[in-house]
Amino acid sequence: MKLFIYDHCPFCVKARMIFGLKHLPVRLVTLLNDDEATPVGMIGQKMAPILQKDDGSYMPESMDIVHYIDRLDGKPLLTGKTNPAIADWLQHVGGYTAKLLLPRFAHADFEEFATDAARRYFINKKQASIGDFNQHLANSADLIAELERDLQRLSPRVVSAEAVNGELSEDDIHLFPLLRSLSIVAGLALPENVEAYRNRMAQRSDIPLLFDMEQ
Repeated sequence: MKLFIYDHCPFCVKARMIFGLKHLPVRLVTLLNDDEATPVGMIGQKMAPILQKDDGSYMPESMDIVHYIDRLDGKPLLTGKTNPAIADWLQHVGGYTAKLLLPRFAHADFEEFATDAARRYFINKKQASIGDFNQHLANSADLIAELERDLQRLSPRVVSAEAVNGELSEDDIHLFPLLRSLSIVAGLALPENVEAYRNRMAQRSDIPLLFDMEQ
């Protein structure tokens, strides 16, 4: 199977996770960020991730891909209960983390930005959505301080480094991609158990963190 992705994209990380967790092979294909024709040709719109199944058909939507792959062998891994507090926490920090992450993604060495046109496409689209990147970068200290306070609130909810609630669940598929994205933010301190969870989930999912692009 092939999985068409952007490396920076947390939704793509969700889809990648299930292959790593289940030790299943998949060919990753990184799309240029300004390539609209390829995804539109597959599914009728520009989005990622897109799974090309063994029969050649295409499946969009990260959680649809996760559920499909998890249940394919009749032995699902994501059987643990979810904790509404994790979803609430993600919704809360999601209100401002894009201001920390998107300006840094825009300057990082991701394969989807291999051309100047692809990088410019991303910058123009995202600045239209969240505002001037330079202004957000200038406000990084305040945003990092707010996030570190919120990460302290997350800490007691992380039950184990092996799975946020003790047993693998959809909460892991939603939480790890954000924590992975945050590894690009220089100077951000995570509580010890949250960092241990992030490191272990990166290992289990076979998805590298972004420390080599830290800004």
